[in-house]
Amino acid sequence: MNISPTAGRELYAGRSREQRESERYDKIVAAAVHLFATRDFDEVTVADVCAEAKVSKRYFYHHFTDRADLLFRVHTAQNAWLLDALVAAGPPSGTVEELVTPVMHTLTRLLREHPERARVIYINAPRMELRRRGLLREEAVLLGDLILRSGGEPADLRLFERAVLALVAGATELIIEWVVQDFTEPAEELADHLTRIAVSMLAGVAVTPEPV
Repeated sequence: MNISPTAGRELYAGRSREQRESERYDKIVAAAVHLFATRDFDEVTVADVCAEAKVSKRYFYHHFTDRADLLFRVHTAQNAWLLDALVAAGPPSGTVEELVTPVMHTLTRLLREHPERARVIYINAPRMELRRRGLLREEAVLLGDLILRSGGEPADLRLFERAVLALVAGATELIIEWVVQDFTEPAEELADHLTRIAVSMLAGVAVTPEPV
């Protein structure tokens, strides 16, 4: 006797309960990204999110504890999306300029193509200062690992780590300024500037080539 793989899954309109829950979760997150990007956090209520997502509060509280929990998880997800893309953009080897250039261009292109995500990541995430500082360090580790693909090891590891963190923090401020100004500057121009700044800053951090 053949048993349907959907047996016992409470199908409704051809979808299982798990599928419907996943769809509702995605709708809530998409609504939150839009609302947090276009309004101040304190102006966005749970009712607003539910209305935008077209789900009931019961479903909201099935997935999220409260509005702060929603913001944290949305912010985390948007950062993960961006960092995954930057990791994928980095070539396996090359000079510092060759390694940094595609990452900076991918960064500015994605932010320009997804302005609401950009605002959630960089602008409209109040009460997230500790989270923001932690993310800066995550991004510095990512960039540091990328730069080391150029070969060799830092002569002064602590100096290298601090230089990369300073670079990420400075680049973040420039990106925030760009987003606040509604992306009026071309993404390619900002990416070129970020690349030149990165190469210039890291030129003063000696990397000792590995012995042949």
